[in-house]
Amino acid sequence: MRRTLAVLGAVAALFCATTSAHGAPALDVPPDKIVIELATVNGSGCPEGTAAVAVSPDNTAFTVTYSDYLAQAGGNADPTWFRKNCQLNLIVHVPGGFTYAIARADYRGFAYLENGASGQSRANYYFQGMPQTVSKSHSFQGPYNDNWQASDVTDVAQLVWAPCGEQRNFNINTELRVNRGTSDPRKTSFMTMDSTDTSVSTVYHLAWKECEGKR
Repeated sequence: MRRTLAVLGAVAALFCATTSAHGAPALDVPPDKIVIELATVNGSGCPEGTAAVAVSPDNTAFTVTYSDYLAQAGGNADPTWFRKNCQLNLIVHVPGGFTYAIARADYRGFAYLENGASGQSRANYYFQGMPQTVSKSHSFQGPYNDNWQASDVTDVAQLVWAPCGEQRNFNINTELRVNRGTSDPRKTSFMTMDSTDTSVSTVYHLAWKECEGKR
């Protein structure tokens, strides 16, 4: 069931000015509020009720917070738990005459990886019905026992803009993997992308520009 997502608070500062593939500079964010509806949520990393989305008051970003996103391997972990994923399908209501792109995504979590184990975070982004897909991955090697952070930054020339005047749902697919490798099979390695602290969230920074022919 679609549900309108409430604004929960400010997040990141405005992403720096960018340039479109046609050479037109990206402008300030639109004055009218954007609204994001969560159309569907699927995946072992985001069971029902464990993922929340919020738009920043200044229209520069939105956040996704998970509460049960955990991949693990070794020890008593189920063999299928080495990989967890989450697929979000978002309906983004954009003010008339503007379009947007995801310029940067910041991921955070915690990892405990035994010596010989490894972890990986992966993500891809695309607009429904469009062939362009942006894919990123980040790897971590054990021994590791700390918070982790990774940023996906898209070059200006590779920004994928939402089509002007069309409603295309935006899809975000994320994945965590933990490989036991040569670590002691009796010991558990794990990697999370969840937090009870809403300040530790995945943050997606938006770039904006006016559609051609608006003026």
